[in-house]
Amino acid sequence: MAELHEECGVFGIYDPEGNPAGTTYYALVALQHRGQEGCGIAVNRDREIYQYKDQGLVNEVFNEEILSKLKGRMAIGHVRYSTAGGKTRENVQPLVLRYIKGTLAISHNGNITNTAEIKHELEHNGAIFQTTSDTEVIAYLIARERITSTSIEEAVKRAMKRLKGAFSLLVMSPNKLIAARDPWGFRPLSLGKRDNAVIFASETCAFDAIDAEFVRDIRPGEIITLEDGEMRSDTELCGGKSSLCIFEHIYFARPDSIIENEVVHECRKRAGAFLAEQAPVDADIVIGVPDSGLSAAQGYSEYSGIPQDTGFIKNKYIARTFIKPTQDSRETAVKMKLNVLKNVVRGKRVIMVDDSIVRGTTSGRIVKMLRDAGAKEVHVRISSPAFTWPCFFGTDVPSRDQLIANKLSVKETADYINADSLEYLSLENLHKIAPNSTCSFCDGCFTGNYPIDVSHLL
Repeated sequence: MAELHEECGVFGIYDPEGNPAGTTYYALVALQHRGQEGCGIAVNRDREIYQYKDQGLVNEVFNEEILSKLKGRMAIGHVRYSTAGGKTRENVQPLVLRYIKGTLAISHNGNITNTAEIKHELEHNGAIFQTTSDTEVIAYLIARERITSTSIEEAVKRAMKRLKGAFSLLVMSPNKLIAARDPWGFRPLSLGKRDNAVIFASETCAFDAIDAEFVRDIRPGEIITLEDGEMRSDTELCGGKSSLCIFEHIYFARPDSIIENEVVHECRKRAGAFLAEQAPVDADIVIGVPDSGLSAAQGYSEYSGIPQDTGFIKNKYIARTFIKPTQDSRETAVKMKLNVLKNVVRGKRVIMVDDSIVRGTTSGRIVKMLRDAGAKEVHVRISSPAFTWPCFFGTDVPSRDQLIANKLSVKETADYINADSLEYLSLENLHKIAPNSTCSFCDGCFTGNYPIDVSHLL
């Protein structure tokens, strides 16, 4: 239960014989963990693009009546957390843009690091922006390139050559559905199928939800175009060193998803086992903080031999974007999300496994809840290294002056959150949690070593 927010989730489907909007709805529910601020679906019907979007959770925004009006042969969808741009309805995706060549719909997961430069250039050439999200900048760039390109996929490729940062994109034109992943592969994007349907999703858990088959990960830099059911791949921009966000395996992705040949649950279990190896402690029980701390707690328990138990009950009906404007309501928010099973922790030496510590405030509140419930000792184990740098690629890691690890030592942080001991996963062990992965990783938020130049943002 980190103090972080997800970036976004995207889904796309070409299914001329089925119900693309209905399928997209169920897939977005499966991807809801990646963003709870807003969602939307756009469909292509007879070369016209129609959409519906709003702020809120998927099951709050859509109903049967709305979905019944979204008929078409292909669709793209999006669940959003605003890493760039404000929390307004205008910034909810998919973004639909009408321009001289027709209509364009786009869904984007990630964050562009040279947005300001490109937006400045476009504005000085007459562009007028209606949102504050970097997705609109991408859309305008594609639209401009399309004017002199032979195809929409060629325009996407030209735009990709200008963009720096993280972008897993779905683009829908009157005739085509295009999936593209940035050359660094910061964010996941997968290809699936179901009968005659071709499907794209941020995570494979979306395929499971709609009885689709996972085919493969889309390669970093790859552009896949679907036209009249025919699929073609452009790999011209592939071949560089990949840099998947390692935090997908630690926190963002659902445990049942497969990313770059690794099951997320197994990666988290390994992180927990490494923690038990590098930071053992005498205790009675191991408990995980829901949700992403649970798999790591299992790994810690299995390696250490200390039994794991359920220490927290999570309220599944509270979104991660729960409003907490005041100190009192922040305290209440934690208690509304989590409740301690007092009989489990009372009189026990507890090892509490969580995925991260950002500012330390939430961790302190959770430790306090355990102590108030009667825990004799609370030893905190974190399944990632300490955050010491911000993220510029779609993870909401704040500036350095807000990160507790830049202000306090590990011992001082333990005292601040009132833990008997505190240990983070080592950087060395972090890079061992996904040994079967087919990619390299970005660990910039832990090391300050970013795959691309972000000096203008520091």
